[in-house]
Amino acid sequence: MYMIILAAGQGSRLSPYTDKLPKCLVEVSGKTLLDWQLQTARQSNIRDIAVVRGYMASAIDRSDVTYFENLDYADTNMVETLWCASSVFNEGFIVSYGDIIYEQCVLEALLSSSAAISVVVDTCWKDYWEQRFDNVMSDAETLESNSDGTISSIGQKPDHIDQINGQYIGLMMFRGSGVQALRQVYENAKLSELSGHLPLRGQRTFRQLYMTDILQGIVDTGFPVQQVPIKRSWLEIDTVTDLELANKVVNGSSKQLVVDA
Repeated sequence: MYMIILAAGQGSRLSPYTDKLPKCLVEVSGKTLLDWQLQTARQSNIRDIAVVRGYMASAIDRSDVTYFENLDYADTNMVETLWCASSVFNEGFIVSYGDIIYEQCVLEALLSSSAAISVVVDTCWKDYWEQRFDNVMSDAETLESNSDGTISSIGQKPDHIDQINGQYIGLMMFRGSGVQALRQVYENAKLSELSGHLPLRGQRTFRQLYMTDILQGIVDTGFPVQQVPIKRSWLEIDTVTDLELANKVVNGSSKQLVVDA
């Protein structure tokens, strides 16, 4: 099973750190985001790793991973970046955003799921969001679940905080029938736009689809998408504030954000 790391975007909100480097090569505590992820993957015995490059692709040149290129990275989003690596989907794969780092316990929780589609969800997100944003609702997205732990809503703009049972972190796994469900929703979305309609819930063009758009599209077909709940033990590095906070956490001066998964 491949882990596919999505690392094509420019990361303009991390400027000036990303002016001359891809986002995944920004360092937290002296180690690049990509190195953090590869270390965690190796600890969990994941050997097959693919990285989808785009912005400043040649700077990402490790010899121990497989590379795919999103040549249209400036005009596309996560779903199209993922599809650049569709040749290694096979019967199952893991997807990881390139701007997150997480402890091994988070990855192990995902790997232990037997669901066809599993999505890691941080149920202790609020304290972290308060550290990152002046208004936690400004960047938060819906994540509502059913009594069996399957997701009913993901990635929508919430009207109130009760619609947020947790936050999607950008780490998920597809296997077996889940891979087929993903492919089917992707193809249907493409056909919808070709027929003159915005795909899925009509929020974005096909080339600009987010992963949460396609996950919601799968949910809307009735196919179960299982949440894998964690309690912190991960970090997103999307802005300069995030980077400063991540360095404090990893260097031990901000313990309040680290909770066992």
